[in-house]
Amino acid sequence: MHKLKSWMVLALLCLSMLIAGQTMAASGDAKPFADKRIVLQISDPNPFKQTLVLNVANNLIKAYGGPDKIDIEIVAFGPGLRLLFAENANTGRIQALAESGVRFAACSNTINNMSKNIGKKPDLNPNSVVVSAGVVRIIELVDEGYMLIKP
Repeated sequence: MHKLKSWMVLALLCLSMLIAGQTMAASGDAKPFADKRIVLQISDPNPFKQTLVLNVANNLIKAYGGPDKIDIEIVAFGPGLRLLFAENANTGRIQALAESGVRFAACSNTINNMSKNIGKKPDLNPNSVVVSAGVVRIIELVDEGYMLIKP
């Protein structure tokens, strides 16, 4: 019986650490020592705008001296969610930016509405994290000191 209790305590501890880690990543604390904190909004279905938002993220990383100097999150909602579709032509660029620490947030409200329209839930890029609402996520990040840029 004692071993079972110890196992349950260990399992609960691991679960709390996992939840705490997800909360930290979602709250924008991925780079607490970054010089700049930027949230990039993409709400446009235009492929040119989607490429532009990725270019801006890449240019910011270069301009500030590397991925450790700047914290960037790209928030996609409305028609801009198409950037984070698994079959989007920018998948390789998204992967490279994610490897540099750029985070990608996908709006749950948009996912639900698109699911109704297309009859199934869209497959998302594995680098994206679903947030409750894209606009709310942007407001949270701005409240944390992030600068909003809408290319």
